[in-house]
Amino acid sequence: MKIVLYTGPHCSLCDLAVDIVEQFNALYTNTNTINEPAFQPSPTDIISERVELEKVNIRDSADLYHLYGARIPVLKREKSDSELGWPFTLDDLIEFLK
Repeated sequence: MKIVLYTGPHCSLCDLAVDIVEQFNALYTNTNTINEPAFQPSPTDIISERVELEKVNIRDSADLYHLYGARIPVLKREKSDSELGWPFTLDDLIEFLK
């Protein structure tokens, strides 16, 4: 599943958002590197595919900068255009991807 991450240069919160996506992918591939996450997915809760993250620098577009400049990091699903704004947790990401 392709997800867009709206980001910017030197954005430490964006780095945290990437870490959360990587945690999800670790859960998905059953190589759990997370110690006791709050959400323990059952087989029926697991999303059907890993997240492929496309990073978009909002400074490359005036329109994106005006839309997301004060909100980054923001995740956006390509198929539905739904967005998940910061702050979010691994649990929030899982719900967003369902």
